[in-house]
Amino acid sequence: MRYTSFMSSSKPVEQIDRVVIRFAGDSGDGMQLTGDRFTSETAVFGNDLVTLPDFPAEIRAPAGSLPGVSGFQVHFADHDILTPGDQPNVLVAMNPAALKVNLADLPKGATIIVNTDAFNERNLQKAGYESNPLEDGSLSDYHVHAVALSSMTIEALKEVEGVTSREAERSKNFFALGLMSWLYHRPTEGTLAFIERKFARRPEIVEANTRAFKAGWNYGETSEDFAVSYEIAPAKLRPGTYRQISGNTALSYGLVAASRLSGLPLFLGAYPITPASSILEELAALKHFGVRTFQAEDEIAASGAALGASFGGALGVTTSAGPGVVLKSETVGLAVALELPLVVIDVQRAGPSTGMPTKPEQADLLMVLFGRNSESPVPVLAAATPADCFQMAIEAARIAITYRTPVFLLSDAYLANGSEPWRIPDVADLPAIPVEFATGDGDGFLPYARDPETLARPWAIPGTPGLEHRIGGLEKEHETGNVSYDPENHDLMVHLRAQKVAGIADDIPELQVDDPDGADTLVLGWGSTYGAIAAAARRVRASGRKVAVAHLRYLNPFPRNTGEVVHAYEKVLVPEMNLGQLRMLLRAEFLVDARGYNKVRGRPFRAAELEAAITELVDS
Repeated sequence: MRYTSFMSSSKPVEQIDRVVIRFAGDSGDGMQLTGDRFTSETAVFGNDLVTLPDFPAEIRAPAGSLPGVSGFQVHFADHDILTPGDQPNVLVAMNPAALKVNLADLPKGATIIVNTDAFNERNLQKAGYESNPLEDGSLSDYHVHAVALSSMTIEALKEVEGVTSREAERSKNFFALGLMSWLYHRPTEGTLAFIERKFARRPEIVEANTRAFKAGWNYGETSEDFAVSYEIAPAKLRPGTYRQISGNTALSYGLVAASRLSGLPLFLGAYPITPASSILEELAALKHFGVRTFQAEDEIAASGAALGASFGGALGVTTSAGPGVVLKSETVGLAVALELPLVVIDVQRAGPSTGMPTKPEQADLLMVLFGRNSESPVPVLAAATPADCFQMAIEAARIAITYRTPVFLLSDAYLANGSEPWRIPDVADLPAIPVEFATGDGDGFLPYARDPETLARPWAIPGTPGLEHRIGGLEKEHETGNVSYDPENHDLMVHLRAQKVAGIADDIPELQVDDPDGADTLVLGWGSTYGAIAAAARRVRASGRKVAVAHLRYLNPFPRNTGEVVHAYEKVLVPEMNLGQLRMLLRAEFLVDARGYNKVRGRPFRAAELEAAITELVDS
């Protein structure tokens, strides 16, 4: 794949196979937009890529402060990659705070591009610098490019009518984007078209951002400070049509696909909460697919409305993060008793309580498994990558519909906001989700009679003649659905509901193990640790050591061969962004001496740290 641009380069071009770039600046500097545009053009070019947006929870943290730094990291390559990169090769720092927050992540020899206009006395004080790092020699281990981004942007826009000096200065992110697009040979047409669409209501801003972008490109081409540019060839991806996709967008599309595959209207009941809100926003724009979205007044109302939609014959879905899932637990328990389908998506974030709303964590596993009163088992699934969110959303809906049960699907802030190339599936290749509603056949309707294979009860649409039955949270009599306080009946119903969920193990894939060399050490993960574990395993194998890897997407019930897999290895390592929740479950259920690698920093694991942990265990 090739591309055209508005200027060809006359400088030497160096071929490299991969690079990790981090854009960082104040929350108002447009770093997320800049990173997203750079990523989009990288996807168009055909590189494999993984991104890691990182931004404050506050709507507008104090300008120039350390807590207010917003970052966007993108790793792209000419080959298959699995993580957003351990350390940036290039840091674009828009102010002193951005430099200070991110400097410790850089390896020696990394490239730093700084906006020198922001390194004034006031901003240096806000960032806690006693002296200017651009002048005191503290950056001698790095290749520093001092660029007057702000003043050059203002100069480039001085002839644009209707643009204030403040608006001109705000266009500096597009100057930086233009410079980086030149430096790494990114396409330009998509960004120019994006500017036209994004700011169409203000033609003067279109002109300003376009000029700033081109000025940045031209600066890279003409400046003596940049003697060489870099080119990374497209990756050899599986043939097909690709697009860049984030986890939350993939979840949204997966839910719409499940709606179409089942023939059920999709209803989302949600209350805005970071980092799940964009699912509501995405689905609200898809009404032409028969989607109905309801922004409720609170989490309880959101889940109650979704369950009510399921009672009425729709695919009921509710989304949230950990603090909201806590509030939904009563409704989930009601769905267990009613035995109706309900998909609950938990985009996990660091806690407890409000915690760190924009940072990822994997600490909700035990909550979604056991965070309800009484015996109330539910299936639990987890997506592994942003693109995998699409397929797992379909699978969560399939299980909920087939078995008439609430289903939890776990994602997290890393998957939600991160992105990667997604091979768009052929709709014809997606399997249908069969739905059978009860039909009115006169007297004798038994609302809790069960399918002999799935143990699912009939799904009766309210208002259908002959299908009237009791509904509510009180215990039901087996088959009739009448309210029952009989001890034997309660014991039977508790066991039947548990057997129904346990039986799902026969309807899901077995746990697949990647073990090409016959290892005696297994690394078993779940959720968003997939990329870091797989990348670490590659490095360990490259060192001549043997290690097996498996990843759980089904956490309740476990795949039917899970016990066989974990007992086949002498040593089992379970990396988790919690204090050992899956490890505890494995020890309890399979009596295996699993070991944990556990950190809760609000950041994804790095491949290097997992490589060290795996190597230590393999060699022990």
